[in-house]
Amino acid sequence: MFSPNVNLRIIDQLKHWARLARRDLLAIYLAARDPRVPWYAKAVAIFVAGYAFSPIDLIPDFVPVLGYLDDLIIVPLGILLAVRLIPPEIMIEHRAAAELIGKRPVSNSAAAVIIAIWFLLAVAAGWIAYKYLEL
Repeated sequence: MFSPNVNLRIIDQLKHWARLARRDLLAIYLAARDPRVPWYAKAVAIFVAGYAFSPIDLIPDFVPVLGYLDDLIIVPLGILLAVRLIPPEIMIEHRAAAELIGKRPVSNSAAAVIIAIWFLLAVAAGWIAYKYLEL
């Protein structure tokens, strides 16, 4: 059986890998918009970023094992391919930009205001629908 220290190191390594993957996804998205990147690298970058950020999967997540396996294989291989196709100096530049974007502060109060606005709009739409459907 693994000791608790080994499990923590594995978890820390997985968290670190996930942060790097997230940073690289954002970096290849930014690189796809850069005019210095070749068109074929842009195409791969757009496909990989779109697939990673899309809620629609090739194999739905509710399919046992295969649903998550496609995300664990397609996305990392796509990131690897896109990073290799993008010129290294441009990738370094966009990784730095992605790192800065990732360090921006998150405003929980702004999120609460946006949620409240959506809730009020839903209540207003329901009230209007109730009034017009009432006979």
